[in-house]
Amino acid sequence: MCVSGTLVEKLHACAAAGFDGVEIFAPDLVAARESPEEIRALAARLGLRLDLYQPLRDVEGVDEAEFARVLRRAEATFALTERLGIDTVLCCSNVATATIDDDETSAAQLRALGDLAAARGIRIAFEALAWGRFVDDYRRAWRIVELADHPAVGVCLDSFHILSRGHDPAAIRTIPGERIFFVQLADAPRLSLDVLSWSRHHRLFPGEGAFDLVGFMGHILHAGYVGPWSLEVFNDTFRQTDVARTAAHAHRSLRWLEDAVARSDAALGGLRMLPDSAAPSGVDFVEIRAEDTSDVEELLAQAGFTSRGRHRTKPVTLWTAGRARVVLNEQHARDLVPHLAAIGFEVDDADAVSRRVDDRRCIRLFRRTYAAEEPLGAVVAPDGMGVLWSQAADAGEPGWVAEFEHGGAHVATGVVGVDHVSMTQPWHVIDESVLFYAAAFGLRPTSVTDVPGPQGLVHSRVLASPDGRVRLPLNVAPPIVAERGGEAAHAQHIAFLCADVRELARAARRRGMEILPIPDNYYDDLAARFDLDRALLAELHDLGLVYDRDGDGEYLHLYTRTVGQVFLEFVERRGGYDGFGAGNAPVRLTSQRADGATAGRVRS
Repeated sequence: MCVSGTLVEKLHACAAAGFDGVEIFAPDLVAARESPEEIRALAARLGLRLDLYQPLRDVEGVDEAEFARVLRRAEATFALTERLGIDTVLCCSNVATATIDDDETSAAQLRALGDLAAARGIRIAFEALAWGRFVDDYRRAWRIVELADHPAVGVCLDSFHILSRGHDPAAIRTIPGERIFFVQLADAPRLSLDVLSWSRHHRLFPGEGAFDLVGFMGHILHAGYVGPWSLEVFNDTFRQTDVARTAAHAHRSLRWLEDAVARSDAALGGLRMLPDSAAPSGVDFVEIRAEDTSDVEELLAQAGFTSRGRHRTKPVTLWTAGRARVVLNEQHARDLVPHLAAIGFEVDDADAVSRRVDDRRCIRLFRRTYAAEEPLGAVVAPDGMGVLWSQAADAGEPGWVAEFEHGGAHVATGVVGVDHVSMTQPWHVIDESVLFYAAAFGLRPTSVTDVPGPQGLVHSRVLASPDGRVRLPLNVAPPIVAERGGEAAHAQHIAFLCADVRELARAARRRGMEILPIPDNYYDDLAARFDLDRALLAELHDLGLVYDRDGDGEYLHLYTRTVGQVFLEFVERRGGYDGFGAGNAPVRLTSQRADGATAGRVRS
């Protein structure tokens, strides 16, 4: 149920992604043209086990007349399961027909089902649904299974049903491992939502949400469980996107979880870790690609960047200021407007990063590199961005900079380095991107924000390295913006850290930079919100700067006008301010829309 497509398409995708087995979800089989025997044979050819058939619903807590109907349904289900060659059936706690809130009654009915299943060599795994009529807690489900006292009756533990209700998973350690028949895993964001809607639409793969799945699996393994780690993820996005891609994404999430569990507890043996790799130590460069990058060159020159020349073998130029490096690429860019195409990281062990991304089956990015050029590792991020890495230099600039010739000497400017890189994500890859940067590069989710703009909410998630040297806000544009594409698409940007952003603004304006206009109303509101010195307020207004403050410090920043799909931001952080001026983002989005409309009228 985690992926789109027909049952046959799902089986092929799961096998290609590297899974050992799958669950068969009843609606998929019912809709399939293939017989159970054909599905069984296909799975065998693909090297997939069929580990579980589900669900057999509403089987306990009922009166005698209803239980007679349960037994009839169960007999048909067990016969079907036998044809599939599956030895475990999931039985959910009753949500619809339960009328008897009595553990002894439920246990007796599970015992009768166990007799029926065992006659065909089948086991039943009883699962407490978070919205069960009477049984909604795994601890009560286990108590009923204990009372049933049948070798073919055990429990299924589902992370969503346990963690969404806030139930303490520590008691899992008291369940004998051999009585845990199956484990289903799902992550999820923290939402204030009824648990059924939350479950049906917002589950995520491990590593993408807020649940402590590492601790959850630790309890299960300490109990002695040795069965499958299965994914049960209901998600509207995953059910309508490419089946092969989603299956590969799902497999990577389990590899991430296995690695995280192994690292959390040395006493847990038999788990395979990913190769060791630390988070990036900094942003090495950002690449902007376009058929014609001259407008971006002009913008960088106005900001005080120095042209370091052209690459000796490619139509690529390099611009630098402080530790900030921007690569402008006109290679393979016909008809493309300026857009963010790649980001490079400085890492302490480039070989370890390479081993880690290969273990996760990340898609490698081909780069033509000649013998005299610095080799850089490169993969493709879920949104299509190139992500590259190189060994951090002990001192000075990285070795690849020397490949650029006939440029100016590096000079000191007011720019210190790259503060953050803000990237727009297609709606269907944002969760995959979060896991990609977390699992491959050790970045951590730090905040989630919804920013109102003139065309809807922009959903933003921030990933950062533990030391804060790398910050990546990932933004999902409103659908109406994303659908238009091209130059109308939600712009991405590079933010540069400055020692004194006011001085940089003054110098940039003298060189002709057009700073994004900020309305007078903003500064009236700023005066009302913050007790700023009148002279400072007037200076901010004059220079087109925006301002934010919290209990830790201050944040001054400005935005350039957009070129193609890219704009630049220049920021100054004072004290311990660690945010991004989120309160100013709605003003920026509205100003950019108005500015773009004006530019369009001028062009026409």
